[in-house]
Amino acid sequence: MARVKFIESVDEAQGKAKEAYEKLVSTGKITNMKRALLQDYATFDAFMGWYTSWARLVEIIGQRAATVYAHAVSTTNSCQLCSLFFISDLKALGIDPNGFEYEKNEEILVKLARQIVKDPTSVPDSYFEELHKFYNDSEIVAIVGFAAQMIATNNFNSVLKIDVDHRLLPIVGEFKPATWRKDIK
Repeated sequence: MARVKFIESVDEAQGKAKEAYEKLVSTGKITNMKRALLQDYATFDAFMGWYTSWARLVEIIGQRAATVYAHAVSTTNSCQLCSLFFISDLKALGIDPNGFEYEKNEEILVKLARQIVKDPTSVPDSYFEELHKFYNDSEIVAIVGFAAQMIATNNFNSVLKIDVDHRLLPIVGEFKPATWRKDIK
């Protein structure tokens, strides 16, 4: 159960959050995370920048690689909600989340994603040498920037224990929490 109340109706929202809620409901884009974020419009607005970053990421690396990358960030960070969204998205692309071969660029993106989550101060220079085979500096900034936004989203959902959205409940058993932190003191 979430640690904060969700905005469940337009009457519960205040100011700009009210307009945002109405728009999300009318477009069918309301999620439990957004219902929580709408408790504070400035925070909601900041987190909605994720969509701009996502669009740029897809433009640079393509839908498949972007989904693989976001999945790697979220599963390494052990965010149940985000991991399930990207498990669902991988399946929608016809990809088995538990067993598929990475494209060449996806290999380095997954390695980068995992390292950024585990220890961002120790990302090896060799990763950037590999990245530069596929991407220029501007694109690498967007790739790393997206990972940072994904981590913020993961942390928001995990810390506040945002409930899994209804559409993801059928696959909830497919989430496997990361275990790499178990020995960290």
